[in-house]
Amino acid sequence: MPVVRRCELAGVFRATVYARQKPDAVDELDLLYSRLIDEEYTRHPFHGTRRMVLLSDKQGHTVNRKRVQRLLREMGLAGIAPGPNTSRPRPEHKTWPYLLRGVSVVRPNQVWTRDITYIRLAHGFVYLVAIIDWYSRRVLGWRISNSMETAFCVSCLEDALRDYGNPEIFTSDQGAQFTSAAFTGVLEREDIVISMDGRGRVFDNIFVERLWRNVKDEDVYLHGYATIGELTIGLTKYFAFYNGERPHRALNDRTPDVAYRTGTGGGAMIVDEFGGAGAESPVPLRSTADSAPAEEKSKATAKSKARSRAKPGQRRPAAIAVECTA
Repeated sequence: MPVVRRCELAGVFRATVYARQKPDAVDELDLLYSRLIDEEYTRHPFHGTRRMVLLSDKQGHTVNRKRVQRLLREMGLAGIAPGPNTSRPRPEHKTWPYLLRGVSVVRPNQVWTRDITYIRLAHGFVYLVAIIDWYSRRVLGWRISNSMETAFCVSCLEDALRDYGNPEIFTSDQGAQFTSAAFTGVLEREDIVISMDGRGRVFDNIFVERLWRNVKDEDVYLHGYATIGELTIGLTKYFAFYNGERPHRALNDRTPDVAYRTGTGGGAMIVDEFGGAGAESPVPLRSTADSAPAEEKSKATAKSKARSRAKPGQRRPAAIAVECTA
């Protein structure tokens, strides 16, 4: 069919067809500010846009707040602070209840989790998804994508299931990729119990967030990858090192490979700081083989009771800090 006729049917001008599409110009300042924001967010994820602007100014880079907001949106980042009704999931996506309150993770493949982060390159950013085993902290699968589409998350999940079998529970947040029918459909097909965290579950992502910190500080920032190919090769080497050679204090100085293979030295239980009055604080993020000291439990109980007596409108005390050791 001639071009003229095709343009008539499509309702477009021929100039649109013949025009050469020029690629978007790369803004070097945006790349510089994105790198600075990336490094600062990794060190202090609680900083908001105003503080990011002040810190950039101290480093000799004058940038306005709107630009910082735009770059954070493009990178999919937000400061760890309450926002105006930002926790609503996609209305068309089904969500599942949270099932891990008070559950001790005592064996491999009992609970898996996942998350997405971004990795900066010389001329842009890509997204990295990883699936880890809660008990051993072992990285079971990972994928890189230049978009936030669901497909690369589903591919990562399929590979992990094929290589390591099925977990008993798969926990995730209510992000659009993980509540999508394509992703949850794989879990339902394999008869895997789905758990989704929501408000008040501030510690549930602590294992994978610590993984992101290690990946960036110990590999990405040191090598400064320029292309997706270089990044893929580098992460392949790093995750092999992370799983097979790097000892973890939380695993009694075992590697994730050893903890996953032998079923010893690992374990986890997330502290429930938002339970009812009198709820005891369970074992923190180290091995669940040892019980928490009685004195610590009594302190946690007293703090829970104090929160329950708070008057309406009175700010509650901050949750107990939980350390996630590497």
